[in-house]
Amino acid sequence: MNNLLAQGGPVIWIITGLSILTVALILWKVWRLWVMGAWSHGAATEAAIHQWADGQNDAACASLAGRASLRAKLALAAMSARQTLPSEAAREETSRVAKSLLHEARTGLRALDLIATIAPLLGLLGTVLGMIAAFQALQTTGARADPAVLAGGIWEALLTTAAGMAVAIPASMALTWFDSVIENVQADMEDAATRIFTRGGQV
Repeated sequence: MNNLLAQGGPVIWIITGLSILTVALILWKVWRLWVMGAWSHGAATEAAIHQWADGQNDAACASLAGRASLRAKLALAAMSARQTLPSEAAREETSRVAKSLLHEARTGLRALDLIATIAPLLGLLGTVLGMIAAFQALQTTGARADPAVLAGGIWEALLTTAAGMAVAIPASMALTWFDSVIENVQADMEDAATRIFTRGGQV
């Protein structure tokens, strides 16, 4: 491992740092989304919406109070707004809360997107720099150049491209996965808000 880092030059060290950051971001994001209930089925929220539809407004709000999931927070905000504000203002307040919750859920995704974009470019940069060095060595030695030495220089140059792709691929896959999870949560939140505004609790 140390030999590969030494052969790849400074660019490979940057890519190695990005790989560590990528793993840390993915693990942190999985934990954050789990805390936010992104993978829960929203049973408590569903039960509260049924209570709301039956006219048990206070019981519905009480059952959601203190819950950390995104669905529960949005449902509670919609119920509270529906009870205390005119219809149009309640919808705007619910939309504001939903945007805030989704923004929180997407925290860290831009960093993953940036890593997925720049890691291959850094790898390509390392390859170009390595190829320049290899051909400079070829020019210096001229006809006496050893093909094995030249091949070794090219191999070292291509190492950074492989490393950049090895970092970018999992970062891109994780980003797509997180996006799909958040989109599912957003759809559930929109559905919950619609049901709350069309059933009971009117001012």
